[in-house]
Parts: sequence; structure tokens; C-alpha cells
Amino acid sequence: MKETLRWFGPDDHVSLENISQSGASGVVSALDHINTGDVWELDEIIKRKNLIESYGLEWTVVESIPVHNDIKTMSGNFTKYIENYKNSIKNVGQSGVKLVCYNFMAVVDWTRTNLRFELPNKSLALRFDMTDFAIYDIFILNRKNAKKNYSNDIYKKAKEKFRLFDKRDIDILEKNIISGLPGGEGSYSRNQILDEIYKFTMIGKEGYRKNLFKFLKEIIPVAENSDVKMCIHPDDPPFPLFGLPRVVSNDEDISLLLDAYPSNHNGLTMCVGSYGAGFHNDTSRLVKKFKSHIHFAHLRNIIKENDGSFYESDHLCGDNDMYTIAKHLMSEEKYREKYGDGSIIPIRPDHGHLIGNEINEENVNPGYSFVGRLRGLSELRGMFFGMTKSDE
Repeated sequence: MKETLRWFGPDDHVSLENISQSGASGVVSALDHINTGDVWELDEIIKRKNLIESYGLEWTVVESIPVHNDIKTMSGNFTKYIENYKNSIKNVGQSGVKLVCYNFMAVVDWTRTNLRFELPNKSLALRFDMTDFAIYDIFILNRKNAKKNYSNDIYKKAKEKFRLFDKRDIDILEKNIISGLPGGEGSYSRNQILDEIYKFTMIGKEGYRKNLFKFLKEIIPVAENSDVKMCIHPDDPPFPLFGLPRVVSNDEDISLLLDAYPSNHNGLTMCVGSYGAGFHNDTSRLVKKFKSHIHFAHLRNIIKENDGSFYESDHLCGDNDMYTIAKHLMSEEKYREKYGDGSIIPIRPDHGHLIGNEINEENVNPGYSFVGRLRGLSELRGMFFGMTKSDE
């Protein structure tokens, strides 16, 4: 397994020197300073690649080239943005980076309601609370017919809890949900997000799936010619938010996606934390079933609650059976080495807890603390090391 860490560029509080010190050899990064929809020019890619390599590291995965909303809705200037996306893929391939992680989530990217959820040991985790999300959707955003998307129990809890909210509570919740989290595609105002939600809900789930498949049929041939493997990230969380369509959330979605354009360049980012947040998903089974299509893996864990809420737990302890998941990934790498193209599956720890001095630092990207991810990486490294020695 190739160990990697996510890096958000020169302004990230985690430095490339830190990543080198962690023992990881790969970097997962993106050109976040380029506007969504614009072409990633080759000289910009090479500049970032050279900077990473100057620290003895490899730019292993692009995460991600954001997909413009006009492409997702197949409206407006979508033909221009698809051509720009193709050119970005070509340039990434020409630079020598061979993996591109991307997502097709509508309106909101990965979503949490609490970015500082205190655990029993006083470390801080990311949390999605279904009641709090319902509060925002029904009583703050005032989305039309939002109540229909929640159980009576959740609605009652949300109504009761909202009575205790003050302006500060509202502002924090709104910022967490719609202001954009690291690696996402920016923020919205309240009116903007309502407009975007309306656009996407009018498309519907099957219409949205068709738009994804149209996009794949445009870009995968380019990826094949550029020797770039595209690996789609699942919806996070893997169930509808704001009534929006979700099309990369379960076994059926994956099967339909892979069948839409059969190619080794149309693959998966197996984020077990994202899939694992849904009661309908058995992550170990998903990894085993689709392991030949997995090009990149985010290994993090979650603990689910009965109402659909969840929080991010220690990397090895939670609802995901990380040991079995790791065994499936290792067996796939061995198979590729013996019978396939010899490709490896880069892994990265994901969404580390805030621990130690970083709890009091203001410039830590939510989920992307250094020490928390370093702990996760160390745990994963130890697990893989032990499994390898046991096999020997």
C-alpha cells in the first residue's frame, strides 16, 4: 500500500515537510486556486508537482478537479466546461500524475453539522446530526416541503430543539453546512442554496444519473488516451440531503456507474467512511465486490446512530471492519501484481481528530489536523505491517 496524506497547498497549516516527516511518500492535492470550470494549465500542474517533489514526495492523486454545476445539470455552458475538464485531464496525464479523484454530489459537498464534537477523551471529531440538519433545512432555510423528508420523530425533536437556539447557534450551524468544507466547491448564501436546490431537484434522481453517465462518456475516452484513471468519490453522507438526488451511494449506484462506461479508467475512490455512514451499506462487502475497480482508498471509520446521525471515530474502531477491508485491498494488490497491471491502491487516513495543541489552533482545516491524521496513519501502517508479516 502506498501511504499518502491530503495537502491543501502552500496555505495549508500542514507543510510538505510535515508530510515527509510522517513517513508518507505520496501527496494528495489539488489546484484549489483555479476556479471551478477553468482549465488546469500544464505549467500550473508542473509547478505544484515540482514543489511536492522538492520535498522527496510524489504527487500521487489529484483530489480533485471539481465538476462545474453546469455539467451536473447539463445546462448553461456545460459543453465548454466539459471541454475544459477534458483538457485538464490531458494536462494532468502529461504531467505524469495518473489518478484523479472527483465527485458528482449535487449542491453540497461532504456535509457535517458539528465540526468540534467532543469525545469522552476530550478530543474533537466531525459529526453529522440528523436533528440539527433538520433544524437547518426546515426552520432556518425554510425549504418548501422540507418536513416531508424527515420522520415525525426527527421533526418533533428538531422543533423542540430549535426553540432553544439563539442567533449564534443558527450562525454556527449554517456556516458548518453551507459555507464549504475543505476540498469542497465553495460556499453559498441562503438564497443561493435554495435556488441551486430547486434546479437539481427538478432534474430528479434518474435524470441526474443520466447526466453523470453523459459526463463519463465524454471524459473516460480522454482519460484512457491520457493514461489517467478516474476514481469517483461517493456521496457523503450516502443518503439524500435537502431532497437532492444522490447517485453514488450504494451497491446499485456503483454497478450502474461501472456498467455505464466499462473501462479500467472508470473506477472508484473507496471512501469507507462515506459509504459506511449509511445503514444500507456493508463496506467490507462493497470492497470485496468492487475491489478490481478501486484505484484509491480513504480509510476512516464512523459510528452510526439509529436516527441516521453519525460521528467520525478512531480509524480502527467503529462500524467499518477495517481489518477485513484492508485484507481485501491487499489481496487485490497481490492479484494485480501477479496477473494484472501491477498498479497499487494509494491509501490515506481521513478526517483525523483534533488532539493536543491543535485543539486551540485557529487555522486547522476541519478534519485535516496533522496530529490526528498522523495517529490514524500510524494505526493503519501498523495494521498493514502486521498483516504483511503474518502472510509471510
